Amino acid sequence: MRTIEHEADLCVVGGGMTGLCAAVAAARHGATVVLVQDRPVLGGNASSEVRMWICGAHGKDNRETGILEEIELDNIRRNPSASWALWDALLYEKAKYQPGLTLLLNCSVNQGRLEGDALAEITAWQGTAETWHVIRAKLFADTSGDSILAPLTGAEVRIGREAASEFDEDIQPAEADRKTMGMSCLITPRETDRPQPFVAPAWANVYATAADLPHRHCAILKTNFWWIELGGEHDSIHDTEHLRDELLKVSYGVWDHLKNRGDYDAANWMLDWVGMVPGKRESRRYVGDHLLTQNDVRAEGRFDDVVAFGGWSMDDHHPAGIRYPGKPTVFHPAPSPYGIPYRCLYSRSVRNLFCGGRNISTTHAALSSTRVMATCAVIGQAVGTAAALAARHGLSPREVGQQRIAELQDLLQDDDCFIPWRQRPVSGLSRNARLTASSGDPEPLRDGWDRPDEGGDHAWSGAPGDCVEYRFDQATALSRLRLIADSQLNRKGKNMPTAYPLNPADHAMPGACSLHHPMLPGLLRQFRVEAEIDGQWVPVAAANDNHQRLVRIPLEVTASAVRLVIEASWGAPTVKLFAFEVE
Repeated sequence: MRTIEHEADLCVVGGGMTGLCAAVAAARHGATVVLVQDRPVLGGNASSEVRMWICGAHGKDNRETGILEEIELDNIRRNPSASWALWDALLYEKAKYQPGLTLLLNCSVNQGRLEGDALAEITAWQGTAETWHVIRAKLFADTSGDSILAPLTGAEVRIGREAASEFDEDIQPAEADRKTMGMSCLITPRETDRPQPFVAPAWANVYATAADLPHRHCAILKTNFWWIELGGEHDSIHDTEHLRDELLKVSYGVWDHLKNRGDYDAANWMLDWVGMVPGKRESRRYVGDHLLTQNDVRAEGRFDDVVAFGGWSMDDHHPAGIRYPGKPTVFHPAPSPYGIPYRCLYSRSVRNLFCGGRNISTTHAALSSTRVMATCAVIGQAVGTAAALAARHGLSPREVGQQRIAELQDLLQDDDCFIPWRQRPVSGLSRNARLTASSGDPEPLRDGWDRPDEGGDHAWSGAPGDCVEYRFDQATALSRLRLIADSQLNRKGKNMPTAYPLNPADHAMPGACSLHHPMLPGLLRQFRVEAEIDGQWVPVAAANDNHQRLVRIPLEVTASAVRLVIEASWGAPTVKLFAFEVE
């Protein structure tokens, strides 16, 4: 057996959407990163191995942006037929080809060594290569879901439900217990052009009538079968293999019911895929400097150190899952958005350990909202950005919050992460220049708000041929141009489908369908940037196939003015921009 040693600023353990966003964010901000994932693919519950769709904040204009939106727009552009193989490849590419990031797949962490109150190194086994990997890092981030670094370090954690009286949470039970939400093995149906018989395995459960599946929605195209769930009454970590076996009995039994024991218009449908890796909702949760509670969520989380946000309801699944005859979950109301404070994103007992995803410092009640993957992804980006700051300045996670929280928030907003109620700082050069447009009022492009809210649209719209221009008092050295385009934050659909009908609709770029809604602007596709140098307009940048919301263009030019010329959308008559700034 061989051993490979690694040195890094940050080691991220867990390659779900949280860990992927954390690792990429940290590397993009200059940290050296090792990302350790125990599976052959990235994405966790969103990967082809589990196939849960990515959900997040409810409500108008509340879609999560940043790296997650970048990934989802890449997927729309490059994976129009929604292939799970291409989705896996896209996630792999984000990590594998990110400068400064070393990706270790099929690699399970099983040892940790502390020096004082800090984690110094971890050891992981890569079975596919019969190799031990020893990773020494200044900082660690546990985004593994099950919090594998907690038992290896002795970090303080919580498991299960708090008593209602502990934090005055009315959706918690009267007495504390170790019960959790369960896990699911999902199924993917595919429609064909001919009848598809199904013979159930002898070991599958039998659900003879709809009464055997009370309150479970069995319509093929209207569910992702999330309610195929077990495990909340067991040990959600150590009993996983047994629970997977039981879930497979449920999954095949549910499909047998749909095909052979009811009228569900399922004759031409086949069972295309069954998950062999359960998608988990809850296990260990770290204890940080703040424990987010139900009441924090209900009060909108208006903390000074907000670095991420949620907005999913407090969706508290019954621990018995499919064995519970009542409704499988209760959607307790939660505001959208609400803030998630930085103090929930690191361990209070291990000095250099971040946490991210469903294992952050919350009560069970708050977790029932924060656990969904879009929320976890923006938490991950906050963790990775904070870790890069910590590495750069020689700080612990706690010290980042004490000394550099405003800088962290500024960086996140510059990277197009939404922080509720916080106006993004705008460069002095943009604020002081003269801003004009060929049509309409361009002032919202430098107001520091990158999405609509109750205060207004915060946007400028233009048609092909229109332009916006900054003019300076004198020739000025320019280093960067930053755009935020409208990717239609209220667009419908999930990142990937949960069933494949015979003639599915392809993913469409935001605005490509706007011919049916002629008043709805589309995403900016084609543009050019020109600079006025010695009285002449000179092209300095262009894009013909932009499909991103956040666009950064490096500039190395000294000019008296700079302008953006709109050339095309993805089909709509106009495009909308939320920001156009220069530095």
